[in-house]
Amino acid sequence: MAEIKENGKNEIVPIEISESQIRNLIYYIRGKYIMLDSDLAHLYQVETSALNRAVKRNILRFPDDFRFELTEEEFLKCQIGISNDEKSGRGGRRYLPFAYTEEGISMLASVLRSDVAIRVSIGIMRSFVELRKMWAGNRILTDRINEIEIKQLEYQKSSDEKFDKIFEYISEHEEDKQVVFFDGKIYDAFSFIVGLIKKATKDIVLVDGYVDVNTLDMLSKKQNGVDIIIITYPGASLSKRDVVTFNTQYPTLTVKKTNIFHDRFIILDGSIVYHIGASVKDAGKKCFAISLIQDTDVAQSVINKVNSIP
Repeated sequence: MAEIKENGKNEIVPIEISESQIRNLIYYIRGKYIMLDSDLAHLYQVETSALNRAVKRNILRFPDDFRFELTEEEFLKCQIGISNDEKSGRGGRRYLPFAYTEEGISMLASVLRSDVAIRVSIGIMRSFVELRKMWAGNRILTDRINEIEIKQLEYQKSSDEKFDKIFEYISEHEEDKQVVFFDGKIYDAFSFIVGLIKKATKDIVLVDGYVDVNTLDMLSKKQNGVDIIIITYPGASLSKRDVVTFNTQYPTLTVKKTNIFHDRFIILDGSIVYHIGASVKDAGKKCFAISLIQDTDVAQSVINKVNSIP
């Protein structure tokens, strides 16, 4: 803030104020850089009331874009950046302060007509120029950051689309597997078959001549609401009680018995057909393979044959 001292001849000698000190008194209100009347009065070494009276006598020189009265909210925003010592030095105010824009401050020098006002106004104008330079530099930096963020978002979107296509391809082709399990790979075989069972969303048809309760243990891993049909040999070791017990907890299981199938198949949702080289209950005990039937005609012929069983 400005400080003054008096010499032996009672002449007021202003002490120079740095531009950085002035910048601390500049606020950004209503899209403009402004200074408060009390701060300007202090710099110009006059009373705030005297400054505003001088302005009123020349009010035509101060349109609304040169000078305007702050609202309470705007004044509070300015006070947030003021230290307690500065607040206490200003004393109480009975009215809200007036804000002066850069143009209004320039006009003040001509109204007050003092060497101090002219000298201080020059310092203030320089501070405003520096602020505009800083603002322009920050704006360029902000625009550059925004540009980088936009490019990053575009790249991310492009990458996400590519990954989506990859995952979609994997999802569509994950059934295209031919797997061989060697003897002793019981857990691997069990996990693979259970994985197939979990994929069904509507129904599962298992064609296996030698089913038992171990087979039902695998089928119990199905999703809720998925129906199961087992087609097996008449002499399979699966009792009616086993079926009833299973249905009590994992409905709905239906068992059909016939001798017309030699090989083993599992059909998911009435469209995806796997050929299984061994009985499911013996998976992993001996070397066997599981393969997806990719020929749609062959797969459909198996489905038709299954559907023909009453």
